[in-house]
Amino acid sequence: MRADRLIQALLLLQGRPQITAAELAEELEVSVPTARRDLEALAMSGVPIYPTRGRGGGWRLVGGARTDLTGLTEGEVTSLLIGLSQSGHADPERIAAVRKLVRAMPAPFREGAQRVAASTVRDAPWGEVADEATSTTVAALQRAIAGQRRVHVDYEGSLGRVGIELVPLVIGNRGSRQYLLGAPVQDGTDAADVERLRMYRIDRVRELRLLPEPGRAPDGFDVAAAWARMVARVEDLRGAARALVRVEPWAVRALQDRFGAQAFVLEAEPDDDGRALMEVRAHRVDALAEQLAGWAGVAEAVGPPEVRAALRELGERIIALYQSDGAPRTRHPL
Repeated sequence: MRADRLIQALLLLQGRPQITAAELAEELEVSVPTARRDLEALAMSGVPIYPTRGRGGGWRLVGGARTDLTGLTEGEVTSLLIGLSQSGHADPERIAAVRKLVRAMPAPFREGAQRVAASTVRDAPWGEVADEATSTTVAALQRAIAGQRRVHVDYEGSLGRVGIELVPLVIGNRGSRQYLLGAPVQDGTDAADVERLRMYRIDRVRELRLLPEPGRAPDGFDVAAAWARMVARVEDLRGAARALVRVEPWAVRALQDRFGAQAFVLEAEPDDDGRALMEVRAHRVDALAEQLAGWAGVAEAVGPPEVRAALRELGERIIALYQSDGAPRTRHPL
């Protein structure tokens, strides 16, 4: 990603009296024209670098061999950091780049940058995932976190579209789906009331507006612990209905892939019938029955009775629908 390269180029410039496009190309493993364009992009964005021509020439930082990124505005620095935090997975190189960027920032910018970096979480997916939410919404939320500001969001929830004013605290990913942990402020303060912390799907945010009022995380707020608690709470809600299932051994892995964190192997060793015992979960009994119906050839729900009854009812509806000679049934108006 180009944002990664620009940060690396800036850090290389910081550690050397000067660097040529060819030297930068070798360091970044890109072509010389690409390296030259990256250097020109840094200069155009306001980074205090300039080229010197002729023998022994190259690109140098204004004022000496080191910089604290004072050529960047706070908004530009935050934009670079947001680009890094949004791109790809949390591989070691990207984590290292974010840390180096934060360390290299001037003191006035560092606190906001640290809040953005600390509030960004990547996690394993919940089952199937949707397309990634627009980066503009995430960027706006991260800017609010950096500046300790409240936001107003129009959110499309299960009860329809509602307007919510809250303090954004954590931006988390489960696979490619993104979530916001946010809370309203405590009465009479500008600190978020974490007792009212909620998780919001960012792809359901229809509009977002940055508010002038301050909003910050309370002292001692633990991002990782808050994320873990909310994930556990959602997992409990998603797994309110449970079923014990006897599964053909070769299908255990496939069932785990389908149900994700809602599938558990209880007895890996085959029973007398040659099947393994698993527990699978869903948010409702009917939803669990619908998911299990497609596995009827390899998995049998042995309990509880309400799941077996829901499967039986579903089977009866399917039989009633398809027991005719194949001609579509005519629906008569009421």
